[in-house]
Amino acid sequence: MFFENLGSKVKCFLCPHGCVIGTGRTGRCSVRTNRDGVLHAINFGEITAIAMDPIEKKPLYHFKPSKAILSVGSFGCNLSCGFCQNYSIAHHKGRSEYVPPDRLIDICLEQEGNAGIAFTYNEPSIWYEYVYETSMRFKERCPELSIVLVTNGYIGLEPLKRLLPYIDAMNIDLKSFKQDYYKEICGGDLSPVMKTIEESLSMCHVEVTTLMVTGLNDSPDEIGGIASWLGSLDKNIPLHLSRYYPAYKMDYPPTDPEVMYRGREIAKGHLNYVYTGNLGGVDNSTYCPNCGRLLIERRGFSARVLVEKSLCPQCGSKIKIIF
Repeated sequence: MFFENLGSKVKCFLCPHGCVIGTGRTGRCSVRTNRDGVLHAINFGEITAIAMDPIEKKPLYHFKPSKAILSVGSFGCNLSCGFCQNYSIAHHKGRSEYVPPDRLIDICLEQEGNAGIAFTYNEPSIWYEYVYETSMRFKERCPELSIVLVTNGYIGLEPLKRLLPYIDAMNIDLKSFKQDYYKEICGGDLSPVMKTIEESLSMCHVEVTTLMVTGLNDSPDEIGGIASWLGSLDKNIPLHLSRYYPAYKMDYPPTDPEVMYRGREIAKGHLNYVYTGNLGGVDNSTYCPNCGRLLIERRGFSARVLVEKSLCPQCGSKIKIIF
């Protein structure tokens, strides 16, 4: 899907890179290849990882809290972040097994208490055809269950709009609020990710994650800028500030916890719900932003839900949580 034949080459329109791909070559994602003038996705149905995960691990804190979800991933990515935490499948073709869409749905339905399917681990947008076909069939067979994307948000607007009607929730990485960071550290652009967040908010539940990398994007101004922009869209967007650890090509020291605490306080000046990830000993429970009532108590990836509907039982304020 989403390509144009240019003779011996093809131009891919799936993501903002717009790769022009020669015969036998692949795009920057390493999975979309030109075979005699036709674009093929070599990762269609190829699964490198599958597990039942707490939905809090995605992380999604305000969508079906305390539930488990079948999580699947493939290989490849259309960004090249130097700190990639899943580089073994994002930037290498890992061992995989072919699982057709209907078989994946069957596996999902076999799991007791399962909330649905989460496309995660590597970048799901470059797994587009498989995600799209599976999601359509999934919604036909079990509309009461959910489809979740954990994504970098680096996708073209037309593909995004076609997919969104089948998506219930997304966690979108907003890696920085600076174009230079996206270009130099991640090999991409900021504006398409911002557009993905804006477009998705109108169609599904959205939470945002920012990995705070030591000395690169962890300044008060940067975190304040991210939180202020998200707050201008919706103060109830949950923001997850995640601690960086050395990985892949980056060996900066782990993010200073004090820097993260300060970032969280700054972000809370613009947003009702701010959490810190990859950092032990912090309170990531959810409280009513109006009266402070404890609504969901969290310890690690375990959640104890203390409300039954999206209203605070103490003050009656509406709470942005989807049960």
